[in-house]
Amino acid sequence: MRRQPKYRFFKNWSYAISGFFEVVKNETAFKIELVLFVLLTIFLFNSRIPTDNRLIMLSCFFLVIIVELLNSAIERCVDLVTKDFHELAKAAKDAAAGAVMFANFLTVVIWCYYLYKAYFIPLN
Repeated sequence: MRRQPKYRFFKNWSYAISGFFEVVKNETAFKIELVLFVLLTIFLFNSRIPTDNRLIMLSCFFLVIIVELLNSAIERCVDLVTKDFHELAKAAKDAAAGAVMFANFLTVVIWCYYLYKAYFIPLN
């Protein structure tokens, strides 16, 4: 049996919020993605895009934020283990960065599709 402290809902949320703000404070790429998330979400809710499409577009942005947080966690774990160059450490960091890249690509493709559909295809 694992020795683990008793579960405390609000205490666990405080850990999550603390981790989120640590990444906001220390990761430039995350700051940029967060600003884009806020600005494009404001645009999204003032657009003529149907609600179900808006939710898909918003979900893509949440995916980017989630993957970026996981990427930051992986980078910190690797840095904790070693500060020296190691091929496996580089591979772990590169794989996490690749996940962020593909999440961004997916978001751009889906946003372009729905924006094109909403603004360039005539309504019936």
